[in-house]
Amino acid sequence: MANLLVIGTQWGDEGKGKIVDFLAPAFEIIARYQGGHNAGHTVYLSGKKIVLHLIPSGILHPDKICVIGNGLVLSPQAFFKEIEDLKCLGIEVTPKRLVVSRAAQVIMPYHPLMEKISEQLRGKKMIGTTCRGIGPCYEDKASRWGIRVADLLEPEVLLEKIEDNLMAKNKILEAFGYAPLKAADIFSEYRDLGERLAPYVQDTSVYLMKMIKSGQSILYEGAQGSLLDIDHGTFPFVTSSSCTAGGVCTGLGLSPKQINYVLGITKAYTTRVGSGPFPTELKDEVGALIASKGDEFGATTGLVRCRGCSIGHPH
Repeated sequence: MANLLVIGTQWGDEGKGKIVDFLAPAFEIIARYQGGHNAGHTVYLSGKKIVLHLIPSGILHPDKICVIGNGLVLSPQAFFKEIEDLKCLGIEVTPKRLVVSRAAQVIMPYHPLMEKISEQLRGKKMIGTTCRGIGPCYEDKASRWGIRVADLLEPEVLLEKIEDNLMAKNKILEAFGYAPLKAADIFSEYRDLGERLAPYVQDTSVYLMKMIKSGQSILYEGAQGSLLDIDHGTFPFVTSSSCTAGGVCTGLGLSPKQINYVLGITKAYTTRVGSGPFPTELKDEVGALIASKGDEFGATTGLVRCRGCSIGHPH
C-alpha cells in the first residue's frame, strides 16, 4: 500500500480529522508531522464527539500505530490529558500503539506567557493565536534555545537548560508584570513528566523507515491548512510550522519519495480562525446561518470561525 498525505487546502477546519479517521483502516501507521495542541481534529466514535489535539485520530482504531513526529511542539500535560480522556472512552493508549519523537520540542511554562506578551505588544495587529505557547516554542527551536523530549530524559541536562532559559525569559516576564518562574519548580514537574513519557519515546525517523522497509504503509496527518503555512500562507497571520507537503519530510525525517500521494481536503465554503485578511467574510445573517449549520466553532478555541464564500464565487 502506498503512503498518503492528507492535507488542508484552506485555513484549516476543512474536516481532515474525519477523513483521516475514514481512511485509517487502509493503513498500518498514522503519523502527525507538525503543529501542537493548538490544532483540533473532531471525530465521532459510537455517537460520541472526540476532539484530538496532539494524538493522530487513527488512535481510535485499535490495530493502528500512531506517531508524533519531530516537527511537533509537545505539551506533556496536554499529551497525558488526551490519553486520560481517551481511556475514559474505553480507548487504551500504550507505547505499543503510540510513538513520540525524541527530537520533538517541548512547550515549557514560559512559552504561553511569552505568547500573551507578544500578542499584547501587537495590539490591533495581533495574530489571534491560541496563546498555548506554540509560536514561542518554535521560536526557541529556531534560535537553538529549545528543550526537546530527549532532554526530559536526562535530568542534569534538563535542569541546566531550564536555568539557561530562565535567565533570559524571567527578565522579559518581570518587565511585563509577571512573577519570575523558578527553575526548581519547573524542573521537578518536567522531570516527572519525562519519566512518564519515556516509554513512548523513540527516534521516529528510524522507526518509520524500518516500518516502510517491512512493507507497512503510512497515512500522514497534517494540522491547520496550507494558507496557514509559515512560508506559503497569509504571512504574518499564519501558524508557526510547515503545514504544506514539505513539512512531512522535515517533520518526520523522511524522503520526499516516501510521499506517494497527496489528498487535499476542501469544503464548500471557506472559514478561518484568528486575525488576518479574509475579504469574503460574511458578517450578516447568511454568515450566521452557515456558522450554525456547519457547527463552525473551533475545536480547540471554541471561537466562531469567520465565514467565507462558496466555491466558484468570484473573489
